Amino acid sequence: MVPQASRLNNVRYDIRGPVLHRARQLEAEGHRILKLNIGNTAPFGLMAPDSVVTELVQNIGEAQGYSDARGIHSARLAVAQYYTTLGVPDVGPDDVYLGNGVSELIVMALQALLDPGDEVLVPSPDYPLWTGAVILCGARAAHYRCDEQTGWQPDLDDVASKITENTRALVIINPNNPTGAVYSRETLLGLLDLARRHGLLVLADEIYDKILYDGAVHESTAALAPDLVVLTLSGLSKTYRAPGFRTGWLLVSGPRREAAGYLEGLELLANMRMCPNVPSQYAIQAALGGPQSITALLQPGGRLRDQRDHAWEKLNAIPGVDCVKPRGALYVFPRLDPDVYKISDDQQLVIDLLEQQHLLLTHGTGFNLDTPDHLRMVFLAGIDVLDDAIGRLSTFLSTYRQ
Repeated sequence: MVPQASRLNNVRYDIRGPVLHRARQLEAEGHRILKLNIGNTAPFGLMAPDSVVTELVQNIGEAQGYSDARGIHSARLAVAQYYTTLGVPDVGPDDVYLGNGVSELIVMALQALLDPGDEVLVPSPDYPLWTGAVILCGARAAHYRCDEQTGWQPDLDDVASKITENTRALVIINPNNPTGAVYSRETLLGLLDLARRHGLLVLADEIYDKILYDGAVHESTAALAPDLVVLTLSGLSKTYRAPGFRTGWLLVSGPRREAAGYLEGLELLANMRMCPNVPSQYAIQAALGGPQSITALLQPGGRLRDQRDHAWEKLNAIPGVDCVKPRGALYVFPRLDPDVYKISDDQQLVIDLLEQQHLLLTHGTGFNLDTPDHLRMVFLAGIDVLDDAIGRLSTFLSTYRQ
């Protein structure tokens, strides 16, 4: 018998856990599953811009060897120049680390920082990799409340109440997955003031920074706090519809001398993985410097805008379901009224939905929400598919009891 490592005992990644396992079983039995559980753009016909793909293909011959452990210079320079245009001062290619997706960089950033017993402030709900990676490092994720009544903005008083002598870092996910919230400048300044007062490293997950609706404005966290060490993470997966390229970046800004020891650790971890995937690095400069084709999808009449509106309206029309209108990202996060739906186990709910309606969604507690009354649905599918999916959900809820 080969046992599992004990450090994995409390690590959860439910968005790819038992529910997905059951979906695979049903598919093996011959059932066709409608999957609206993850933000994978390609199955819905949302592909990377031609210019981005062309740049990768044309440079494939140059990509056969290892690159610098941090990534190729031209790509790192493009990332630094992009953030300079956003108002982040004094950053260059040496402040950029490329990675095999943002996921790898999240794990590296936390591994270089945390010891057992340390704590990290993580939003609730969160993208669960953050919580899982903190726990994997032997540390504790202290979840701060995001308030549904204020459009899922972080509750600054709750954040402050969670800070202890062991708190090392503050995670900000903006625009937010799973809620679609775009944080106000006031909220961000409040979060950064707490980080400033308590000497916290700021980790800003901004993978959806260009996916915005209804005139929402995304503020660069690093630009708002040039006096703080901020790690900004983003990549090609969402705005540039290339999740399979596994190409992300991490930008270090602020007073780097104060973080010299930490950055040595980050460099060590970058060296240990040799380098990120080289071919896709050549796509970064074309993506950041080329036409921003995502814009047309987000305007009235654009595909993502129309699908968001349609999904939001249809979900709110189901009795006992209400949903804050997302202002960013690719998801709706509807609430099931506890007075109407007596749900004690939302993972079981999505398994039952899967088995009865062959519809795959994600349960809210999978995002470290502390109440079993939310679901996440991706709105990447066309309107006819969304109608089908939400119709299945409505039929299921009309008779469902736990």
